[in-house]
Amino acid sequence: MAISELLDTLRGASSRHLEELIQWLQIPSISSDSHRRVEVTKAAEWVAEKLDRAGLEVEKIETEGHPMVYAQTPVVPGAPVVVVYGHYDVQPVEPLEEWISGPFDPTVRDGNLYARGATDDKGQVLTHVQSVCDWLASGESLPLQIKFLIEGEEEVGSRNLEAMLPTLSERLACDCVVISDSSQYADGQPAITYGLRGLATYELRVDGPSQDLHSGSFGGAVMNPAIALCHLISSMVDQQGRIQIPGFYDRVRPLEPRERQQWKGLPQDDREFAAAVGVDQLFGEGGFTTDERRWARPTFDVNGLRSGHQGEGVKTIIPATASAKISFRLVPDQDPQEITPALEQHLRKHAPAGVRWSLRVEHGAPGMLANTESRFVQAATDAIEKAFGVKPVLIREGGSIPIVTRFQEVLGCDCLLLGWGLSDDNAHSPNEKFRVEDYHRGIVASAILWDEIGKLNQSPKT
Repeated sequence: MAISELLDTLRGASSRHLEELIQWLQIPSISSDSHRRVEVTKAAEWVAEKLDRAGLEVEKIETEGHPMVYAQTPVVPGAPVVVVYGHYDVQPVEPLEEWISGPFDPTVRDGNLYARGATDDKGQVLTHVQSVCDWLASGESLPLQIKFLIEGEEEVGSRNLEAMLPTLSERLACDCVVISDSSQYADGQPAITYGLRGLATYELRVDGPSQDLHSGSFGGAVMNPAIALCHLISSMVDQQGRIQIPGFYDRVRPLEPRERQQWKGLPQDDREFAAAVGVDQLFGEGGFTTDERRWARPTFDVNGLRSGHQGEGVKTIIPATASAKISFRLVPDQDPQEITPALEQHLRKHAPAGVRWSLRVEHGAPGMLANTESRFVQAATDAIEKAFGVKPVLIREGGSIPIVTRFQEVLGCDCLLLGWGLSDDNAHSPNEKFRVEDYHRGIVASAILWDEIGKLNQSPKT
């Protein structure tokens, strides 16, 4: 069967493809919620069963946390081997009251499918599952071997996969890893992402008195932990967004002039960008464009704050504790393990007297850069242009996929980051969505990609 016939078959199956995505999205697979373990496992079983029905060799790999689903098609001698990586776990849904429809009640509105996990990452990884399953259902053999690794802990740092990757390396041996967990550059402008920022996350806690105190009786005599926490947070970044931790920028790789020139040619409009995210004006490190700041410069952010009275009305207290969840986005060559001691040294220097602070290290990952000259990038460029009708641009992405750098290190492979989503898909936020048309185009692009890579005739790694 010619690839054109398969594409017609895929387009004709769009209703089924959408219904299957809805089924998967109905499963509340929040990996960070210990009360959701049964549902997380159910989400793994759903995709494992789909791959099994299509005739792939499937295995559920148990970990100390949530299981991974591994599946493979038959070996094709002399042809490339590709690993498709994705994740079935999703972010928490709070604040729940801001969802227009339920986060696990998938709803189509205005051409978008709204649900937690719609774009991050169930919808995107399912495009590749659908293309492979339907290809095999046609009775035709794939022109390459495809291996799936779909995990359930990406949203909590992929620690078990990272620890197990060396022992899985022989099974995962490949020429290229394909990941769809990012976005197009803009509506109507698809992209291939060749760089990701890294990440270092922490919880900073400040303790003061042994219990909450009356602010009238004790105010002015006792350091307020919430104020102390604010002092510490403020000390880490200046008013231009430049991080004040000594040595923080020592390993920051400068942007190449060709990259800066290339990105200036992209259709970025700061006013439209600000309006899209609901702010009056943009903010960031001086001397860099918006795309440069969000793709290739490090940042510090406060992700959550907690202290004192949160209920209705006023309660005039000095809270006993205050805490903040904080994170640093890192760029290639920065090491998250080097950030921690520098951060601790900074906190010791700037902590106010009269309180005690503690720092809990959560998870981290280095940034990555992929080879933009590889034959796999050219194959992906051709596939995306045929499916979307527009040639993709090469971009970096400000987010992090912790395991990508480890794939490069352990498997010695190329990486293709092909995002079908949009930047306003609200990943990690209420009303997450995935445009239905892009879901279907992603399935078509995936099938064309297998055809294009199969033409490369590159011997797989063994």
